[in-house]
Amino acid sequence: MITPELLATIRSKFAHVDACPFQGPRVFFENAGGALTLKAAVETSARFAAIPDNQGRDNPAAHALMGIIAEAKLAAMEWFNAPGGQVFVGESGTELLFRLIRTAVAGTSGGVLLGSTVEHPASRSAMAHWADKFSRDYRLVAHDDALGLVTADAYAAAVTPDTKVATILHTSPVTGMGMDLPAISAAIRAVAPECFIIVDGIQHASHGLVDLTAADVDGYVVSPYKVFSRHGYGVAWVSDRLTELGPEQLTGGPQNAWEFGTRDTGAYATFHDVVDYFDWLGGQVGEAETRRGRIEDAGAAIKAHEHDLCAAMLHGVGNLKGLADYDGVTVIGGTQNPAREGLVCFYADGHKAADIVAALNAEGVRTHVRKADHYSGNILTPLGQDAAVRVSMCHYNSKAEVTRFLSVLADIL
Repeated sequence: MITPELLATIRSKFAHVDACPFQGPRVFFENAGGALTLKAAVETSARFAAIPDNQGRDNPAAHALMGIIAEAKLAAMEWFNAPGGQVFVGESGTELLFRLIRTAVAGTSGGVLLGSTVEHPASRSAMAHWADKFSRDYRLVAHDDALGLVTADAYAAAVTPDTKVATILHTSPVTGMGMDLPAISAAIRAVAPECFIIVDGIQHASHGLVDLTAADVDGYVVSPYKVFSRHGYGVAWVSDRLTELGPEQLTGGPQNAWEFGTRDTGAYATFHDVVDYFDWLGGQVGEAETRRGRIEDAGAAIKAHEHDLCAAMLHGVGNLKGLADYDGVTVIGGTQNPAREGLVCFYADGHKAADIVAALNAEGVRTHVRKADHYSGNILTPLGQDAAVRVSMCHYNSKAEVTRFLSVLADIL
């Protein structure tokens, strides 16, 4: 669905797509650490950084800023396919997950708090912290080490009628596997229908569709720097029922508000740029007549293109071996896993992961080492590994870049 001609146009819309301003020419396979940034978002960010006026005043500039924020929230609601509720920005994706989880835990009492061992510490740490502060029963559903994900069946076996708050990781930034979010949510609600469900969507956002109508959850968080915007803010969607629990608010201030202080209009505007990009891409690959329809078409095209890139990396290009063809190379999650979303994580017998990453970088191929630390130990330690090489792609990457990676890797291995 993404032709070579379209791919060239896509790449032209991103900053530093094939060269690092510090290193020079390079292949960027570190998208899980932060995706490339849309040129439109760079321009928008600079434009709004120069405006001295704040929202909420009675002057033309303030009125314009409020209109821009309102339009951006509407666009974000369509991108999320949100069934009501509200969208707001915060400090970061991690900060927002902590805040949503804090509100849910503090607003309920007794019962069980439920998460899974596959989760990033952004949600696990928040649940553990507030479970300790409120003396709550926090339980973890074990993920499947071989598949690199947690299943709906595993949640179904663990959920109890008194489960009050549950967290779900949509996609793992270590294994690259996407969870079946609607199925996991349904499994929880089948037993505990009033449970508050909060989702870490940070890794998933750039790789596929977000559909909160299908997901049936109460909170969903993304980090815009991982979905083509910039650092410095996070975006959250919250359901009305989560808001009714009463998040912290200024005394005498607006009711049902989640934001504190004067927010950066540029944050909203740059996320609108992201939605506009999905809208544009959907128009190139489909014929939908609505913005949401085009966003869905874009998601399908992204998924298909990244599937092809992963297949090439795993099974080879031309006469170059893929990762699956090397003896002694283990791909986390397996080489035939349909849940994979644009990411391959591997380790090789006789080669330190850090050495592989350094050798690739020396040849202009940017990847990342994941260590068995507080970020990735939950995945790597059960596999008996202290580190692994993460190669993370996005739809603007090309098969030629995969070929370059495999060529350099052949010399290393």
